Amino acid sequence: MAGFKTKSATKSAERKLTNKIDTVANFLALIQDVIENNPCGCVSYTSSGATVAGVVQGTEYYSGKVVYENVLVKAVGQISVRAPTSSAFSTDISTIVAASAINTAMGGTPSHDNSDDSLSCTLKCHASNGEYYNVTFKRDSVVVSGYEADSILTTVET
Repeated sequence: MAGFKTKSATKSAERKLTNKIDTVANFLALIQDVIENNPCGCVSYTSSGATVAGVVQGTEYYSGKVVYENVLVKAVGQISVRAPTSSAFSTDISTIVAASAINTAMGGTPSHDNSDDSLSCTLKCHASNGEYYNVTFKRDSVVVSGYEADSILTTVET
């Protein structure tokens, strides 16, 4: 489209974690620690007359599955779950596992197979140089996106 002119060159970088974050509780503790302790030195700003913290939680989602096994320990079914918050995810899983009508219909015993759970939370950050950027934590990686200054990536890396 000839009418568009580039205004900035934002960057994105991903780091794969050596070890996956093992539980939702540890994932949430990490997110809370980053928000409370602000290790990147983000600064608050004013928007529409209100002060906004330098690091705020944005979007999040949690997904996983409940697996049904018969008496021969053979998988006979599964139900996938995706929820917008960790508490909704936990409630969804426990509700499905406890639903006797579904258990009977599936013909097996339910269990939450958390080995393949997907966890994601994006933090919106405001750097001291005025840039806004995102840090998305996943179970197996961290993605920094929407930044221009390489010093932002260096700070997050540190």
